[in-house]
Amino acid sequence: MTESPGPVADNAAIDFSSRITFHDAEQCMEVDFSEFHLDNSVTVNRVYDLIEDQIAKSGEPKWFFLINYSHCKIDQTAWVAHSRRGRALNLAHSQGTVRFEASEATKRQIERSANTESFDANLFSDRASAMARIADLPSQRKKRIRHDPNYTEHDFARRLSFDHDKVIMDVNFSHFTFHHARDVDDFYDFIEDRIKETDRKWFFLIDYNACQIMPLAWVRYAYRGKRLNKAASLGSVRYAAGSETEADIRLRAESQGFRPNIRNTRDEALTRIEEMRVEVLAQLGSS
Repeated sequence: MTESPGPVADNAAIDFSSRITFHDAEQCMEVDFSEFHLDNSVTVNRVYDLIEDQIAKSGEPKWFFLINYSHCKIDQTAWVAHSRRGRALNLAHSQGTVRFEASEATKRQIERSANTESFDANLFSDRASAMARIADLPSQRKKRIRHDPNYTEHDFARRLSFDHDKVIMDVNFSHFTFHHARDVDDFYDFIEDRIKETDRKWFFLIDYNACQIMPLAWVRYAYRGKRLNKAASLGSVRYAAGSETEADIRLRAESQGFRPNIRNTRDEALTRIEEMRVEVLAQLGSS
């Protein structure tokens, strides 16, 4: 393959969902980055949001990933987001990822990431060779991983409280670890059930002090959090998030149209909630 970048497509004119194809017989999801420009983290996050959404709609959590990098251009400003979102997606849904027709610059970056994060780069010069590699990989669908629960409802109950006077739901994720999707679903099922009992929406106040959301849990965590916010939040404010957690929250906020509202302390977070309360009342008054 030549190093010429070729014509790079105008992102604004692309419906990226048409570049995501599922090959059921091969248990393969093909993502077509050909002639596409990943110019910044916003573009990267929008693309990965679509990929995660399409996988959810497929009804099947595990796929081989076939990635077409032909004439794809990835700017340096996009690489961190591409790496973080790609890693989370692979850990959540990939049975094995194979890439083909990457430029020399992209190959070098992928290989550096592979060496750092200990994964097989699986880089091939053409699609046929990449598909042959996928055919050699073992399927994980017959042995789906079913995680045992790490927590009980008692663990969740002491971490959730409601201030009815101030309409604040206080969620304490401090020193809590989401190891995988089972932990996420168990905790969020509990939160959703308690909210349904109140039959109203709430401001969400979330303590992230020393909270760990492991890469294997991130895709599910983002999905459940987004769904809960849409259904039941008047506004969410987060505080004391560690650098890794804050970085992931801010990445997803770029493409999903919400303000991360991350503050250093609880007092600062409560101040922000009062500001949001004024904003909500003003919106109601103008409607």
